[in-house]
Formats: sequence, structure tokens, C-alpha cells
Amino acid sequence: MIQIASPQVGEEEIDAVATVIRSGMLAQGDVTRQFEESFANYCGCAQAIGTNNGTSALHAALLAAGIQPGDEVIVPDFTFIATATAVSMCGAVPVMVDVDEEYYTLEPSAVQEAITPRTKAIIGVHLFGQPFNLRPIKELCEDNNLLLIEDCAQAHGARYDGVPVGSFGVAGCFSFYPTKNMTTGEGGMITTQDEELATRARQLINHGQSEKYLHTMLGYNYRMPNLMAAIGEVQLKKIDQMTKQRQENARYFSEHLDADLFIYPKIRPQCEHVFHQYVIRPGDGCSLSRDELMDYLRQNGIGSAVHYPIPVHKQPVYQQVHSSSEISCPVTERLCEEVLSLPVHSGVGEKECRIICDVLNGVNKA
Repeated sequence: MIQIASPQVGEEEIDAVATVIRSGMLAQGDVTRQFEESFANYCGCAQAIGTNNGTSALHAALLAAGIQPGDEVIVPDFTFIATATAVSMCGAVPVMVDVDEEYYTLEPSAVQEAITPRTKAIIGVHLFGQPFNLRPIKELCEDNNLLLIEDCAQAHGARYDGVPVGSFGVAGCFSFYPTKNMTTGEGGMITTQDEELATRARQLINHGQSEKYLHTMLGYNYRMPNLMAAIGEVQLKKIDQMTKQRQENARYFSEHLDADLFIYPKIRPQCEHVFHQYVIRPGDGCSLSRDELMDYLRQNGIGSAVHYPIPVHKQPVYQQVHSSSEISCPVTERLCEEVLSLPVHSGVGEKECRIICDVLNGVNKA
């Protein structure tokens, strides 16, 4: 079976973890601080704050940015649910808006229509490794005095106009879950150019301590331990090569998949896409639905996945907040019925790519 995801870890990561274990300093410490510094440099940011996962990074970043109960935060409807639940965890209200048909990221006109006097921030998601359309979204933030938070969970190393994501908003939030482009086992990171926000975030993730045993705000235990950071430091040295392999795999798919059968990803002209996922949709010439296509791939030894099958506003947790009829996101609803992710990770090579394309291009003969 060609797996849909496969963490690329090896002896270097094992050795790094073993060194931490032998040191006896397993929790947050110098190794975490070194990884934070390395990751900040990688993203071109003044500060990076390690957390225990990507969701806690989003939550702490929102709180550090000043999001309060009752505030509205605009989020895409087509995303992993943590983008919205991190807002809810602050007591704020996530306002789901539609995405664009071509790149599946925030539609600026939909964002503009959703802004109200209660709107305090916009979370843009660099979905599947593709940067969202930063320029018009940043302009909306500037024109309306809104904060911009980047959800970079799937976009390590992606660039917009040559500049790394995570450096555009008041904060960028990354995830290092095992299936991400780089991993620490779990783990997350907040990046920022704002020293005051960084100070607040560091306090928030460490029980609200301003100094040891002096707690000046409500905080959380969101720290990244040395064990995670040790893996991350090694992975960071590999990320560019792993990204290159993902991009080569994506290029192979785009050049060899039958364009009459499948709709495959487009790359925004000013962007570097790092292909956390390679997402296709059945085209007019394909005889199978998305779900039938998944079964067909499975029967041929190829893993696939759906990211994501349900719009955020239709998730049961948000049905308690509002009726789904209050929100109109037709592009998101269509995408949720059609998208299918193929194995594009750096453990896949040209041989596997050729097998995947041959199987898919023969779908109508099956």
C-alpha cells in the first residue's frame, strides 16, 4: 500500500532524542530555546514560541493578540476545525466565510462582506501548503483596523512574493503533527515580529507566570518539551529537501494525470506551494464519484484521504451556535463533496507517482 502519509524520521532524530534523555532535561529547556531560535530564523521572524501542539499555538496567539469574549474572528469555512475552535476557546465567535474556487483559500470579497463592528481579527489558512491571497487580506485588515493571524499548520517553508509565511500577520501558527511537512511528534510554534506579543505568549503557555511561582494572568500548560524540540531541530535541517521532493511529486502528478479526468491543484502565481496535500477532484470525464474513486484507489493499493468532508459551519459543535442556513458557503460545500488527497509526501518517489498516475488514468477502464 502506498500510504497517504508517512513521517520521515530516521537515525538523526533518534540520536537527538537519546541525547536529551541522557541529559535528564526532558521538559522545556535549552533545546527548546535553540529550536525556537532556529525556526524564527527560518521564517524570517524576530521571535518563535514553541508549544505542545498547533491548536495551542493558535489559542495562545489569539489570546496574546488581545482577542476577548464576544469578539468576532473571520475564518475560512474550508479548513481543519481547530482554526475555528481556537477562536471559540477564547470565548470569541468564529465567523465562517467561503473560499475561492481556484485555490481553496479565503475569498477576499467574502471576507469583506463578513466584517462588522465586532470583528477584531482574520485568520487566513495557508491550506494544503498554498499561501492564501495575502495582499488583499492584509489590505482589508489595515483598512478596518483588524489583526491578521496566519494559520501555517500545513505550510512550513511556503512563500508569498518570496517571503516566508508566518511573517506577515501579528502571529503565525504552525503545527508539527506527524503527518505535517515536518514533525516533532506533536508540537506547534507561534512566530511573530512583535516582541510584546511574544512576551505575552510565553507567559500564557507557562501558567501565566511572569517569574517563577508568580502568576499574573490566567495561563495554560502549553509548553514544548526538549524531547519534541530535539526532533524539530533535526527536521528543520531536512525540511527544504523534503519540500523539494513534495514539489517534484506534485509536478509529476500535474504533468501526467489526465486533465479530462481530474481537476488538479493550481499554484497562485506569486506563491511557492509546499504541497502538504496534493488535492484532486473528479473532472467531467471521470466515471466515478469521489468516494468511488477512493475505493478504486484502495483496491489498487493506493491510500487516499478527504481533507475535509464537512464544512466547519456544519459541524455539530457549531450547529449549537447557529443554524447552518444562516451561512452560505457554496464553494466550500462543493469542495467537501469532491476533494481527494493523494500521497505526495517525501517518502513517495517517481516509481510510486507513476503507479498512482497509471491507476488513476485508467479509471474509466476499470
